[in-house]
Amino acid sequence: MKKLKKLMVIALATICTVVLFAGCGSSNTGGNGQDAQNTLEKVKKAGVLKVGLEDSFPPMEFRDNQNVLKGFDIDMANAIAKKLGVKAQFVGTEFNGIVLALKSGKFDVIISGMSITDDRKKQIDFSKPYVQDAQIIVTKAGNNSIKTSKDLDGKRVGVALGTTSENVVKEFKNIKEVKKYDKTTEELQDLLIGRLDAVIVDEPVGRYYISAADKKGKYTVLSEKLTKEPMGIGFKKGDKELEAAVQKAVDELQKDGTMSKISMKWFGKDIYK
Repeated sequence: MKKLKKLMVIALATICTVVLFAGCGSSNTGGNGQDAQNTLEKVKKAGVLKVGLEDSFPPMEFRDNQNVLKGFDIDMANAIAKKLGVKAQFVGTEFNGIVLALKSGKFDVIISGMSITDDRKKQIDFSKPYVQDAQIIVTKAGNNSIKTSKDLDGKRVGVALGTTSENVVKEFKNIKEVKKYDKTTEELQDLLIGRLDAVIVDEPVGRYYISAADKKGKYTVLSEKLTKEPMGIGFKKGDKELEAAVQKAVDELQKDGTMSKISMKWFGKDIYK
């Protein structure tokens, strides 16, 4: 009888423990899901949309000589926030760790010239594309030794860490050296001073650098496009309410002509026509 009582006590304790841990597990899972569902509510309650970005990617986002943050994504994010009835707060993050930072809750969305890729879609959700991007090759003006991607053989090529440029360069097996940088501006500077022969970079950046007044005549952008890559806004997995609200805002900004104005300002053409 004592044995039976003892067994009953052990069984009851085991059941309680299982229920307790099951409750904890359920709470954690539900908490994550609930956090995702309530992000929009939190944003509106706080009056702030936290935007993650890497601030050295002109003309999408960069700091000018007075350290003022500006660019296509900055104007778009401010316009989106206004549509939501809040203000945008920008959180600078190294691009190589920006997805992890979003997943950990450091900010609410990524608006940082991010290409939509299958690998990234496994980790985060995306809006519909708002810019059609491509990977291109930039050389120093006057360097006639590189006219196509085939001429990268035996050359020193720069790419930015965590970007799709880093993946593209892997396709070229005979490059002499691949140098990786935290910031796009750093690799383009090294290109100018002769530490690199070429840079593989997103097209908006390359186009900006050949058209900007202080960069004019310093770079050459090859006509060849190595990839086609749509850019999108990144969200935590399952963050559907915020994603729907942001997408609605972007759709309205395209319809009312705001996106066209931002495009003309930073690209010199209306990419939405």
